[in-house]
Amino acid sequence: MSRKRPPLKADLGALLGETAALGKAALPTGTLPIGALRPGASQPRRAFSEAGLAELAASMRERGVLQPLLVRPVEDGHEIVAGERRWRAAQLAGLTEVPVVIRTFTDQEARAAALVENLQREDLNIIDEVDGKLDLVAVALGLPREEARSRLIRLTKEEPGEEAEVLTALFAPLRETWTAFAKNKLRVLNWPPTLLGALRGGLPYTLAGVIAAAPEEHHAALIALAQNGASRSNLRAEADRLGKPVPVEETSRATRVAQKLGSRRFLAGLDPQAKKAIDRWLDRMPEPLRQALEAVD
Repeated sequence: MSRKRPPLKADLGALLGETAALGKAALPTGTLPIGALRPGASQPRRAFSEAGLAELAASMRERGVLQPLLVRPVEDGHEIVAGERRWRAAQLAGLTEVPVVIRTFTDQEARAAALVENLQREDLNIIDEVDGKLDLVAVALGLPREEARSRLIRLTKEEPGEEAEVLTALFAPLRETWTAFAKNKLRVLNWPPTLLGALRGGLPYTLAGVIAAAPEEHHAALIALAQNGASRSNLRAEADRLGKPVPVEETSRATRVAQKLGSRRFLAGLDPQAKKAIDRWLDRMPEPLRQALEAVD
């Protein structure tokens, strides 16, 4: 009998809804000095584009910070739950304070809120997106991350139940169904490190999918091609070309002759007449071939 897992808590469900509404609703806000804030330990975003931060900072100098940061009180000030990118850009812009929404969260609630806020953004790296959504599933189902991953895959093969309902509600503000995520994007975590590194460096997910389907020994070449501007169809064509075996007719005859002539056992088994025939054949060897063989020697 399977262990019954706790459903998404009601207060966590309300939290997700509130977090999703941060940029849309006129929630009560205040301001805090930039120096009084610190990055949150639950920040799912690992990379902050310097160019993107500079662009956002320029916008803030003209219009200010349009969306408040979500923060929670901690022992030595306030911790950023959602909005670290805006906080960093505000520092670049030379601002001294930022608008905030202050909420009291547990560590689990802060993690969930940070995940939902970041996962709604278009510019999130695909690896961070997959990691973030899997972490959110783990929070919602009350499971360790790796167990949540295997459970998510199993749920796609089972009849819908309570956990499926929980996940449907969880993914509602994320513009993607949990089943599509489990069947399509979750597989990214199984891709080779070289391809994952390229994804973190900005390689589009659609191009990475083409490369992932090719043998791993060709990934480096295909990644370089993609980074130089190759389209998806270009990559497919090159992957097909690289994956084709070298025609046997082009190399097999010469290879077999070279292997035989290089075998002492083969030469020792020849009768004197055959050895003389080989010598006469070598004497008639084309000069370019003779020169090439002598160069190898």
